[in-house]
Amino acid sequence: MHTQRRRRESNVKILLLSDERIRLEGNAGPLTIEADRADASYSPFHMLASALGSCVLSVLSSWAEHAKLDASALAVEVGWRFVDQPRRVGEMEVRIIWPDLPQNRRAAAERAAHLCAIHNTLTRSPTISTEIAS
Repeated sequence: MHTQRRRRESNVKILLLSDERIRLEGNAGPLTIEADRADASYSPFHMLASALGSCVLSVLSSWAEHAKLDASALAVEVGWRFVDQPRRVGEMEVRIIWPDLPQNRRAAAERAAHLCAIHNTLTRSPTISTEIAS
């Protein structure tokens, strides 16, 4: 008899921590967005950070499953800072919060996080073309 190991289903929760910081928790499943204040809005910059954070979270969750590590407390925070001329996000910081990660696996987890395709896209600027279609 063949038994298939089923991945634990949960939500990925994006918490809006500030106008320039988010936190992602959970793995696989539907996405929710939450804020601790009513006037918070989910901006395009939150979307950019969410893409990076959810990619890192996904890669690390998958890596943890293969390494047989507990990733239930894994969270990723992404912050950004603006620069001018032209106005844009000039710096992004990814913080991996994983209290159950053994000390001897930290370097491997950081290497795994750098496998995220969004991280690699942002660190190697893609060519972007803009066209107005009729």
